Amino acid sequence: MSAELIATLSAFITLGIGMFAGFAWVLHRMDAKFDSLDHKIDGVGAGLTTRIDDKTDSLEAKLMTRIDDKTDSLEAKLMTRIDQVDTKLSTRIDSVQSELVEVKIAIARIEPPRHLIAAR
Repeated sequence: MSAELIATLSAFITLGIGMFAGFAWVLHRMDAKFDSLDHKIDGVGAGLTTRIDDKTDSLEAKLMTRIDDKTDSLEAKLMTRIDQVDTKLSTRIDSVQSELVEVKIAIARIEPPRHLIAAR
C-alpha cells in the first residue's frame, strides 16, 4: 500500500470514529436532558396533584358547609310551616267536633222515640 492510501484511509477512519463519538455524545446529552426533564415533570406533577387535592378538599368542605346550612335553614322553615298547618288543622277539627256534637243533640231532640210509634 502506498502512503497516500494509508493516509486517506486513516483520515476516513479518524473522521468516522469522530463522527461516531460525536453522535454518541449527542445521544448521551439528549438522554441526560430527557432524564432531567422527566424528573422535573414528575416533581411538577406531584406538586400539582397535591395542590389540586388540597383545593378539592377545601372546596368540598366549603360546599358541604353551605349544603348543611341550607338544609338546616330549609328544615327549620319546613318544621315551622308544618307546625302552622298542624295548628290550623287542630283548630278546624276541634270546631268540626263541637259542631258535630251540637248537630247530634239537635237530631236527638227532633226525632221522636221509636218505641212509641204504633206499627201499621
